[in-house]
Amino acid sequence: MPLQRRISMITLGVDDLPAATAFYERLGWKRSSASQEGVSFFGLDGIVLGLFGRRALADDAGLSDIPEERPAFSGVALAYNVGSPAAVDETIAFAAQCGATVVKPGEAVFWGGYSGYFADPEGHLWEVAYNPFSPLDADGRMTLPD
Repeated sequence: MPLQRRISMITLGVDDLPAATAFYERLGWKRSSASQEGVSFFGLDGIVLGLFGRRALADDAGLSDIPEERPAFSGVALAYNVGSPAAVDETIAFAAQCGATVVKPGEAVFWGGYSGYFADPEGHLWEVAYNPFSPLDADGRMTLPD
């Protein structure tokens, strides 16, 4: 059976759950009442963002041999698209005010858009991008041609 084209939940492994939770709350995201001790959930317009202990997440996946230190780059970036280059800069600046580290300020990029990156306090990488070739719909969702 093929998978439906959707993602239900993204879970980020964190070492300091209270601090990570506080960061995402400062971004303006509301922690769900479904959250429990050891896990925080945020409803993101059809996708749930979960924050869970990094070691506990590895154990849950059956991965016992994970490094003590988190790698500088995990090979994953989450993306938040916005409607203009100015909105990229504003979003990255706001994330920095909330406790993020600016990894790369917004700039014109090779594919014709404008983007930059920040890392949350746990090092998870977020791209903030304006893509003139994939406009956002009225709800801020990215659209792609079939």
